[in-house]
Amino acid sequence: MNNILYKVHDNLYVNLTNRCPCACRFCLRQTMDRVGESDSLWLKEEPDLAAVEKEFESRNMDEYREVVFCGFGEPTERFDVLVQVADFVKARWGKPIRLNTNGLGDLINGRDIVPELRGRVDTVSISLNTPDKEAYLALVRPKFGEKSFDAMLSFAERCVGVVPHVVLSTVDTTLTKEQEERCAAICRRIGATYRIRPFES
Repeated sequence: MNNILYKVHDNLYVNLTNRCPCACRFCLRQTMDRVGESDSLWLKEEPDLAAVEKEFESRNMDEYREVVFCGFGEPTERFDVLVQVADFVKARWGKPIRLNTNGLGDLINGRDIVPELRGRVDTVSISLNTPDKEAYLALVRPKFGEKSFDAMLSFAERCVGVVPHVVLSTVDTTLTKEQEERCAAICRRIGATYRIRPFES
């Protein structure tokens, strides 16, 4: 079974792809096949718009508080489909939409995608992971190399003012308290919320 949609708590998650430009050392894909009420998030094939819409229509959307683009891959790898699905969900149910991302969507798509989030995405949650470029490269191992950290921060900064809620996150077992304070300072500078998320093993 392809788990295109899966429930976590009271939210409905959208799994569009398994592709990702990063190989984070803490990524839960290394230790598990599923999250929440899913069987396996490894996709046999990437779903097209019609398949995603069909899955949504089979659900009772009254059960879900929020729709979240987050699966076993980076959602902006399929940004054009993401935008279409977001428009479909907004028009059909008017649900709040969150994008969980590594913040490298501009590099992935070769363009500034931030303006296309306006009116579609209510919250963007970006994996900051570390306040240091060198540590980021070692921890996240992005295929885009050294430019990745600055591109992620630029993406986050440009989202502020376009998306109502911008959150930058780190994982609670990967940083010192001093590093967490530096991450918090980055968030204060750009006007984003800082969140320390629990490590899932």
